[in-house]
Amino acid sequence: MIFSPDYVGVDVSKKHLDLAITGSSRLRVSNNPAGMARLVQKISSLTRPHLVCEATGSYTRLMARSLSQHGIALSTINPRRVRDLARADGLLAKTDAIDAAAILRFAHLMHPDPDPLYDPNAVEMADLVRRRRQMVDMLAMEKQRREHPEAALAQASIDAHIGFLSSQIGEMDRAITRQIDSDATLRRRAELLTTIPGIGQTTAAVLLAEMPELGGIGNKQAAALAGVAPFNRDSGEMRGQAHIAGGRLSVRCALYMATLSAIRANPPIRDFYKRLRAQGKPGKLAIVAAMRKLITTANAVLANNTPWHTNNTPWHTNTA
Repeated sequence: MIFSPDYVGVDVSKKHLDLAITGSSRLRVSNNPAGMARLVQKISSLTRPHLVCEATGSYTRLMARSLSQHGIALSTINPRRVRDLARADGLLAKTDAIDAAAILRFAHLMHPDPDPLYDPNAVEMADLVRRRRQMVDMLAMEKQRREHPEAALAQASIDAHIGFLSSQIGEMDRAITRQIDSDATLRRRAELLTTIPGIGQTTAAVLLAEMPELGGIGNKQAAALAGVAPFNRDSGEMRGQAHIAGGRLSVRCALYMATLSAIRANPPIRDFYKRLRAQGKPGKLAIVAAMRKLITTANAVLANNTPWHTNNTPWHTNTA
């Protein structure tokens, strides 16, 4: 007989954690090492503690590290899902205590899967990849500004900033490479991903940092996390057009560029794309379908721990 975990709803802020525990009064602890010790002590009486919180970036890291050290499960979820449930319950007020209770109710209804164990190397990798993406975005904006006539001093300033950003992006690329090389697991996963034509070192780094679940989940879930899974829009007799929705934007952007390369260099992806176009499918639809095929191929390669080859197609994965 499988027993439900003892869920704990946690509202996370910069300074505090507000806890909601079934059958217990609400508790607030500080978001610092002393507060984490108090948190672990408080939930030690629970049979199978499983904490659930909204994704709040770096504010959850200390808690994730502390819970991982004690073997306690943690799930981070999209805040919008909790707010949608709260609105459905008619709960319009918003305080830290109310949010913690709403998260607890969500946990009991949805039974979220635990996050992977806290890995400091993976966290640092994610920071580096995120910072690189920020600088690439800044570089693109500066290049756009450079196209418009400006005073000589303004143009010189833009050029200097472009040069600085370019050098910093190069340094970040080297730092990401060093981070991957320093961790045997990351290095092996990167090596496997880059055997797939179309996926280079930059895309591999994004997938490793932003989609660590890859290789341990099913193909449908992989497509959904990447934001390339189609969702139907049907009602009654009406049959609408399916559209992609949600997912991780950074992964989808990297996957899009990788797919454009794969359409040229990866025979199964290229043939799949051409077949869809020959059937009259719109170009954007065919690209999204190719993106879905590429991410599921990556999922299969990591799941099987085997380099890509032309017949290493998604259905060879041993995950459901």
